[in-house]
Amino acid sequence: MRDIRNYLFVGIMRIRLLFIFIFLGAFTLKAQNYQTYTLYVHSFAKMIQWPEEDKKGDFEIFVLGESPIFAELQKMAEKKKLGDRVIKLSKIASISDFRKGHMLFIPAAQSGKLTDALTKIGDKSTLIITEQTGLGAKGSGINFFMKEGKLAFELNQAALAKHKLKAPIELSRLATII
Repeated sequence: MRDIRNYLFVGIMRIRLLFIFIFLGAFTLKAQNYQTYTLYVHSFAKMIQWPEEDKKGDFEIFVLGESPIFAELQKMAEKKKLGDRVIKLSKIASISDFRKGHMLFIPAAQSGKLTDALTKIGDKSTLIITEQTGLGAKGSGINFFMKEGKLAFELNQAALAKHKLKAPIELSRLATII
């Protein structure tokens, strides 16, 4: 009887360890994706063309709610600038906390807030970046998604135009155009 209990205990421990490794693997993959997201976000900041009045002062990026991208963006902002412009990063709890900024990142967990964000921002020159399937077509300027196991992005030209933003042809070639 004792041998059976030991055998069951060892089996259960192996299953638990397997789940822990799977969970950690998924977490690590997502964290690595957020490092890649940050590289893309920095490239978008450099490549997207903003109106003249938005090319002065600090470059402001807002993140709605909690997301691992915030820590990655903080690391990037500490190391990089956009020409001579400082990158300022802010985390906001709700769309009502948003004030004028260059970018608004809406993580998957906050996807339901896209309509509120579009209403709040109106036609201001803010690039809305999302990471939930279908949000590119619903009005975000750029939407991240996975394609064949790799990070890719959609570019919504109409949404960019509404916000007085332009994507250069080099960026359009890398994107799935909506």
